[in-house]
Amino acid sequence: MVDPTALLADLAAESDQLDALVSGLPAEDWARQTPAPGWTVAHQIAHLAWTDHVAGLAATDPDAFYASVLAAPDPARLVDDGAESFLAPPADLLTRWRDGRAALAAALAAAPPGEKLPWYGTRMSPASMTTARIMETWAHGEDVADALGVTRTPTARLRHVAHLGFRTLGHGFAAHGRAVPADPVRVELTAPPGADGPLWTFGPREATDRVTGPALDFCLLVTQRRHRADLALTATGPTADAWLDVAQAFAGPPGAGREAATGSTGTRA
Repeated sequence: MVDPTALLADLAAESDQLDALVSGLPAEDWARQTPAPGWTVAHQIAHLAWTDHVAGLAATDPDAFYASVLAAPDPARLVDDGAESFLAPPADLLTRWRDGRAALAAALAAAPPGEKLPWYGTRMSPASMTTARIMETWAHGEDVADALGVTRTPTARLRHVAHLGFRTLGHGFAAHGRAVPADPVRVELTAPPGADGPLWTFGPREATDRVTGPALDFCLLVTQRRHRADLALTATGPTADAWLDVAQAFAGPPGAGREAATGSTGTRA
């Protein structure tokens, strides 16, 4: 059984790591463009503040959450408009983000474990919502780090992102309008240094379709922060191969992903 206290501690640690990266930035660095087209470092933090806010509504006032969805003037711009609405001068934005994530943590800690919280196109338990917030915080932290030219050291918290990436296999196919495959996939990932054990595994051992490679690369793929061609992941079997083209650990319509860079290492077997 998932320990909600440990999950929330990992969410706090992931948020604190990103907070430490941006809290001392001069104003001009907040205006740096990130790999997400049109989004600056400030947009990335504003997006996290906005999603923490609406996740808090989902955990405490589902009617208000649904009302916020219905009130969106353009559903196709929901995410962009949410980030824009939370933009503020750096000091104010940091305070807004910190206060919001603290409120969300308290709301998730108080939510009954078996309750299903509304979200965009799905419903999630408080534990799943916490895992999703870890994934989002890490992924947008990668965008900020890329913009600043910083290489972050992967941590054992990536296991949450990898687990969510595996669990959303069917969602990736469905989001791209493709039939959800019946064949299982085995995922075997080399864990980052300091993790509990050298290998993270998901899926049945006997599955013939497999994805193998570094955990960091798998997490970059399922959050669409890198193109599969630029990652050291190996797909064995048709289902595994097709999955790496549509993998998406986040809710909603298919993401645009990233263009492939030169010097690719991803392989198909």
